[in-house]
Amino acid sequence: MKNKLIIVFLFIQMGMLGIQAQNDNTKIILITLDGLRWQELFTGADPLLVTNENYVHDTKGLKKKFWRETENERREALLPFVWSQIVQQGQIHGNRTLGSKVDLTNKMWFSYPGYNEILTGRADDTRITSNDKINNPNTTVLEIANRDERFKGRVAAFGSWDVFPFIINEERSVVPVNAGFELAKGHNLTDREKFLNKLQPTIPSPWGSVRLDAFTHHYAIEEMKKNHPELLYIAYGETDDFAHDGDYEAYLNSAYTTDGFIEDMWKFTQQDSFYKNQTLFIITTDHGRGTDPLETWKGHGEGVSGAGGVWMMLFGKGVSIKGEVAKSEQLYSNQIAPTILKELGIKIPPNDMPGKILNLKLP
Repeated sequence: MKNKLIIVFLFIQMGMLGIQAQNDNTKIILITLDGLRWQELFTGADPLLVTNENYVHDTKGLKKKFWRETENERREALLPFVWSQIVQQGQIHGNRTLGSKVDLTNKMWFSYPGYNEILTGRADDTRITSNDKINNPNTTVLEIANRDERFKGRVAAFGSWDVFPFIINEERSVVPVNAGFELAKGHNLTDREKFLNKLQPTIPSPWGSVRLDAFTHHYAIEEMKKNHPELLYIAYGETDDFAHDGDYEAYLNSAYTTDGFIEDMWKFTQQDSFYKNQTLFIITTDHGRGTDPLETWKGHGEGVSGAGGVWMMLFGKGVSIKGEVAKSEQLYSNQIAPTILKELGIKIPPNDMPGKILNLKLP
């Protein structure tokens, strides 16, 4: 009897060690804000746009909400979590006025090529040449991780744009992608998921291919609560679409709201034992926007000067605290994918990812 008790105790201990080991693994949350300019990130509301009646409906109200005398005050008003918390916990790259440059390596400078570069670690300017719903011939880090026995079934993606199932190649990768106007699926839906499923079809989106980011965010949060994915990708989309609409007011308001979503995500990870102190956040964008002529702020693409300039934020597990990087440097979006694999302990496919692994522990 005594020996049986010892064996049972050992099995319990081994199980607890297994759970602890899993909890000690680095979890990664990759977040993108579609087409958010580095200019707003680092300087806040644009003085040439915030009171421009061609792009703002309520200039007085928008100025009251986001206009401040200095650039630092303006960016803090627009993105309070970024500039009160992330800057104190990690690294923010891409303020070109300080010498920190982050660029795309693809030459297309629009969404599908940008997301392909972020997720696969390389540009593909010969095959990824449009935003059409074509299954990605390239393999994303999400698919690579999902093939690994350690992470199989522990990878998920949520996006506002309905092209993400094709960018991630959901059919081949078997990575679950909730995007566009998809509802939560499965037999064990939470009460919140059931509510979101009822609510989403009743609230019209301004666009036919992009849902409101609130649904993307809350579906993702429910997935984290229920299934605890170890690699999670969340792609917010409103900023780009409001910019294309020429609605600077909505563009800024959406950026402000997304800042709150990121804070909400971070707070959840600090309250959940699976994620707490074990989560690396990587936040970036798929492309930039124009500045000169002024109207090019609405667009991007290879014909728009400056649209290849982007940014990235890193904070959480394993990241040294450097705040806003104010030195000469050159980073690229293709460095994100190999960094994710390295942090997950997955071998980087040889010759497939030319970008250098990001140095999370800057000196």
